[in-house]
Amino acid sequence: LLAAWRQRALILTLVMGVIALLGAWGARHYLNRLALAHQLRQRIEEREQARAEAQIAAAAFQTHLGILITDAEGFILKVNDTFKRITGYSDEEVIGKNPRMFSSGHHNAAFYRRLWRSVMATGNWEGEIWNQRKNGELFPEWLTISAVYDADGNLTNYVATMSDISERKAAEQEIHQLAFYDPITGFANRRLFIDRIGTALKELNRHQRCGALILIDIDNFNHVNDTLGHHAGDQLLQSVARRFGRMLRDTDTLARLGSDEFAVLIEGIDGSPRQTQQLAEHIAYKLLAALDEPISVGEESALVTASVGITIIADSQRSADDYLQQGDMALSQAKASGRRAVRFFDPSMKVKLESELRQALEHQQWRLHYQPQVDRRGRLIGVEALLRWQHPERGLVSPGEFIPLLESTGLINDVGEWVLEEACQQLAQWAGSPLLNRLTISVNISPLQFRENNFLQRVEQVFQRTQAPLEQLKLEVTETLFVEARDDARDKMLSLKALGVRFSLDDFGTGYSSLAYLAQLPLDQLKIDQSFVQQVLESKANAAIVESTIALAKSLSLDVIAEGVEVEAQQAWLMAHGCHAFQGYLFGRPVSVNDIEAAVLAQSYA
Repeated sequence: LLAAWRQRALILTLVMGVIALLGAWGARHYLNRLALAHQLRQRIEEREQARAEAQIAAAAFQTHLGILITDAEGFILKVNDTFKRITGYSDEEVIGKNPRMFSSGHHNAAFYRRLWRSVMATGNWEGEIWNQRKNGELFPEWLTISAVYDADGNLTNYVATMSDISERKAAEQEIHQLAFYDPITGFANRRLFIDRIGTALKELNRHQRCGALILIDIDNFNHVNDTLGHHAGDQLLQSVARRFGRMLRDTDTLARLGSDEFAVLIEGIDGSPRQTQQLAEHIAYKLLAALDEPISVGEESALVTASVGITIIADSQRSADDYLQQGDMALSQAKASGRRAVRFFDPSMKVKLESELRQALEHQQWRLHYQPQVDRRGRLIGVEALLRWQHPERGLVSPGEFIPLLESTGLINDVGEWVLEEACQQLAQWAGSPLLNRLTISVNISPLQFRENNFLQRVEQVFQRTQAPLEQLKLEVTETLFVEARDDARDKMLSLKALGVRFSLDDFGTGYSSLAYLAQLPLDQLKIDQSFVQQVLESKANAAIVESTIALAKSLSLDVIAEGVEVEAQQAWLMAHGCHAFQGYLFGRPVSVNDIEAAVLAQSYA
C-alpha cells in the first residue's frame, strides 16, 4: 500500500511540475505579447506625432511671413510661397543663390557687418531693412535671422523670416504728413513752423546767426471763397504756395499758418540785424511780385495781392510765440496801410497795441459773434461764441491777432470774464422764448484763465449776476489745460459740473491726446478738429482718426461734434460713421445774435 502511494505521489508531482512549467511559459509569452503591443502602440503614436509635427511645420512654413532657409555657407535651400509672392522670384531663381541678390543698396557694408556680428554672438538679429523685388522695386521689410545648430553645437542652417511693411511705412508717412504739413498746400503747418523757429533760435544762440520771420496775408481772400466757392479758394492757396516756393531757397521754410496766412522763415544769416532786415525786405518784395500775374482758378482768373509783416530774429532769449506775435503786429500794421504793404515790427507797436487792448473793454469795442451748430437734420441746436474786436480804425479784428497778446499781458482774465458774462446774459434772454430756450452756447476758456486761483469765484459771480440756465452752457477747454496741474483742473471742472455746466474738449487729436486724462475728466463732449474733418474724403489716415474718435466718444458715453464741415460730402461721411452734430461754413459763418435768432425763426416756419 505504501509503495503504491509513493508511486502515485511521484506521478502527481511530475504532472503538477509539467503544468507549472506550461503555465510559466504561457505567462511569459502573454507578457511578451503585451510588451510588444505596447511598443507597437508607442511607435504608432510617435509616428502620428511626427506626422502632426510635420504638418504643423508645413503649415507654419506657409504662413503669412516670408521664410528663407540657407545652409551654413549662406546658400538658399528653400523658400516658402509667401517669400516668393513678396519678392516676385520663383524657386528656380533663388535656390542655390546667396541672399545678397535681394540687396537694395540702401545699406552700407558696415550695416551688414553689424548684422552678422549680432547673429554670430547671440544667434539672431531682427530689424527693419530695405530689399529689392524681382521687378526692381525697393520695399521695406521687418527681417528676423536665426542661426540653427545641431546637437553637437555645429552650425547647420540660417532661417530668415520677413514681412512686407510697405503699407505700415506708408501709413506712418501719412500720419507724419498730417501732423507737420498743411493738407491743402503740402508745405509746413504751424506746428512744424514753430519747431523750425526753435531750431533757428538755437542756431542764433550757438553761432550768432540772425534770421527773419515773414508773415504774408492774402488780401480779401474771403471774397474768393464767397464768390467762387471753397474749392476754388483751396486752388488759389495751392497756386500762391507754389509761386512763393519758387521764390525761396531750399533752406528756407514756407508754411501755411491759417486760412489765408503764410509764413516764411529765413535762418542762418551771417550778418548784422541791419543786413538781415535788408535781405528780408528784398525777399518780401520778391514774394509780392510773384503775385503780379493773375492766378487761374478753374475757369476763372483771379488777381490777388498780399500784405507782409516782418520781424528780425536776433534775440535768442525770446520764444517762437514771441516772434510770431511780433510778426502778427507788423502784419496788422501792413494790412491797415492798404494793399501790397510791407511793415517791420517796431517795439512801439506792442506798446501801442497793449494800450489799445486795455482800452477796448472800457470803450466797449469787444463783440461776440455766434457760429451755428446743427444736428443731423440741419436744425440749429446751439452756437459757439467767438470774440471779435471792433477796432475804431482797423474795423473788425480777428482773434488770431490779439488773443496771444491778451494771454501774455494777463488781460485774458478780464476779457474772458466779459465773454462768459455776455454769453450767459444771452442765455438768460433766450430762456423766456420757446423757440430759443433749447439752444446751447459754447464758450472758449483759455488755459491761463482756467488756472487762475480765483477762476471759480469769478465764474460763480457771473452766474449769480446773469441767472443764466447753466444746463445750456458749455465751456470749451483744450488739451493743453491738462498738461500741468491736472488734478486742479479736474476739481474745478467738477465744481462747475455740480452747478449744471457742461464741458467740451476742443480741437481733440491735435495736442497731447492722452486717453489717461480723457477717462478721468468730467467731459460731456469731444470736438473733432477741423484739420481732420476737412480731409476725411481724401486721406485714409485722417478718416481712420475721425472714425476712431467717434468710436472712442461713444465708448466713453460722450457726445461728439465735428467742426470745419464745409461740404455736404463731409457731412454725409460723418453721419455714416456715427457723428450727428456739426459746425462749419456749410451751416453758417460766425454772425451776430440777431442773425441767429432770425435763422431759428425761419426754421420754425419751415
